[in-house]
Amino acid sequence: GRAARGVLRTTQSADERAMLTQVASRLTCRAGARCMSAYAGGPIKVAVLGAAGGIGQPLSLLCKLSDHIDEVACYDVVGTPGVAADLSHIPSGAKITGDLPSAGTWPPSHNAGLERALTGASVVVIPAGVPRKPGMTRDDLFNTNASIVKTLVEGCAKFCPDAVLAIISNPVNSTVPIAAEVLKKAGVYNKNKVVGVTTLDVCRANTFLAEKLGKSPKDINVPVIGGHAGITILPLLSQVPGASALPADVTAALTHRIQFGGDEVVQAKAGSGSATLSMAYAGFLFTEGLIKAMKGEEVIQCAYVESTLTPAAYFASPCKFGPEGVKEVLGFGTLSAYEKQWFDKMVPDLQKQIAKGIDFVNSPA
Repeated sequence: GRAARGVLRTTQSADERAMLTQVASRLTCRAGARCMSAYAGGPIKVAVLGAAGGIGQPLSLLCKLSDHIDEVACYDVVGTPGVAADLSHIPSGAKITGDLPSAGTWPPSHNAGLERALTGASVVVIPAGVPRKPGMTRDDLFNTNASIVKTLVEGCAKFCPDAVLAIISNPVNSTVPIAAEVLKKAGVYNKNKVVGVTTLDVCRANTFLAEKLGKSPKDINVPVIGGHAGITILPLLSQVPGASALPADVTAALTHRIQFGGDEVVQAKAGSGSATLSMAYAGFLFTEGLIKAMKGEEVIQCAYVESTLTPAAYFASPCKFGPEGVKEVLGFGTLSAYEKQWFDKMVPDLQKQIAKGIDFVNSPA
């Protein structure tokens, strides 16, 4: 009976191998990334910090499946040896490791577990932190997650200063500036290599708009600009063919749903968590886009980065990526009158959230 269910088989069919490849390597262009092939590059190691959490586990799984990734280093304060052991049984090419913070030593030493996870990393994805619960905003997470991100990025400054950091930990509007300030203090800041992951906003926009237009989400590409919290999320629906014909009330409802899609999931999970599976998917899409760009492909995807497009020092917009991270921060085109109203409301909020992150690192304790 076990053999009949395929448990004892030790080889994969061509269809199974194709499925593994397609699950991971054909995803990037489905969330607003545009790609042109031109491969060049060496081994790629991705470190996932917070790998035992609700986002970290499925994100690590997707990375393990990717043909573009040679090693996945899982790090968290608990559980990562088990996560890595589990993932190691998957018949894909990526090496997998799992590390915990190293035990205390005398004389005091650095965190050897974090060092092992980060050393040699090309990309560090950081979903670490506590999730939102009903009634909480992303900003309510600030005190806990700000400290976590600060500590982890201090490790990145020591052990992989040239890696691209992809920040998922909320509130992203503040944690990206925190990461930047930590790296500045260490003398290793590169604005092209510190990015906030806003891909889930693009995924939601593509999914929700496709439903309204009766199209496939893979045929929709909504630019989403601003930040990654509430009204700072601004989907530019007017720039998508067919969307301008939607009634004003439908556009308003879509915009609100995209801005507060995270709340929809938090409420539906009724206290058991936030958007983890969809965020892991979006985080993987973004990570694989980074890697494809490192290997020579031309990739354009939205990201929250240091920017001069607006009065806000950090801003999400379409960005062109290359071998060294952000190659060019692209403009976002013309806004509709409705979008301009949201833009004017959003910028002051975004500036406050950025300042909060900067002050966290630079203000006396």
